[in-house]
Amino acid sequence: MVTRLIALNLCLLLINSSYSQGCCSGGGSNPIAGGAATGVLQKNQFEISGNHQFMSSNKFYSENRDTAALFDNLNSNYLFLRVDYGLSDKLTLSVASGYFLNKSLIELEQEDTTSSKGFSDVIVLPRYDVINKTNGNVKSELTLGVGIKVPIGSHNDSTLIFSNPLVGDIYSINPPTVQNTNGSIDLMLYSFLIRTYIKQKLRIFANVLYVKRGYNSLGQKIGDYTSIGLFIGKTFFRKIGLTTQLRGEWVGQMKAAQNVDLLGNYNIQQESTGSKKLFFVPQVSYIHKSFVFFATSEIPLYQNVNGTQVGSQFQLTTGLNYRFLTRKTAQNKEDCELD
Repeated sequence: MVTRLIALNLCLLLINSSYSQGCCSGGGSNPIAGGAATGVLQKNQFEISGNHQFMSSNKFYSENRDTAALFDNLNSNYLFLRVDYGLSDKLTLSVASGYFLNKSLIELEQEDTTSSKGFSDVIVLPRYDVINKTNGNVKSELTLGVGIKVPIGSHNDSTLIFSNPLVGDIYSINPPTVQNTNGSIDLMLYSFLIRTYIKQKLRIFANVLYVKRGYNSLGQKIGDYTSIGLFIGKTFFRKIGLTTQLRGEWVGQMKAAQNVDLLGNYNIQQESTGSKKLFFVPQVSYIHKSFVFFATSEIPLYQNVNGTQVGSQFQLTTGLNYRFLTRKTAQNKEDCELD
């Protein structure tokens, strides 16, 4: 049980919102960056997941074509912590949050760096086991979840751009790409389907995540986010897990509230927001008792952005999962034997 479900959980670490939704525009922080939930836990079972995610990009695109860079680099270092608890054998409650050690937009020629750090969001995502059945060598599960993402970090940080004794200090709102959160309360819909071939220790699974975004206090609405992932995972020698993922993601175009001028107020080009991307995501994990150490990277296969935007380029996530049960049950013993 521990090997199978934790390995699956780690595969989903890269579900995130658009890292860049316009060089001077969209983006915001990740809705589940660093730790998406998967199936359900057993009753009274805990799972603690922590990881570090590093992102960096200096690639720019106009639609699906390379184009000249508008700045030198966009990067971030993000810490993510998630705690899950099995309220019953069918219902699991997940609570998560993240902290940016830094989130920086760098322009070397101007010797200028716009950056931020701090907490991002709190995510509450209950999950319910709708289908869980075993037919001979094959076990099938379907899990559905409905959750909410609430901002606890800042979405309106600004940078001093001019200072004069006569007029005072003049600040400019930082672009969403370097804010700690998009600042809106978002609805999250999640589904997870897995088929396990027990004797072969082979898992084929898929997940879908949809984030319905709201407006923040600045009158901005980052585009809705949809992600579909297809996975194949296998455990070797009961210690090493290898998983590959093919993930498509769609980010909608940014919207403005009534009487809000995105370009005039925030230097956001609405036509340069929104994207369609396809990623290949390999992962390796090492299992030791109830601990799983892992590393995973995200490789862009296809990118098509609206207008001109900084694209995805490099992402590396490393972390640790720990799962424990307050008391052993007959089901727990059975699942361990299946592994």
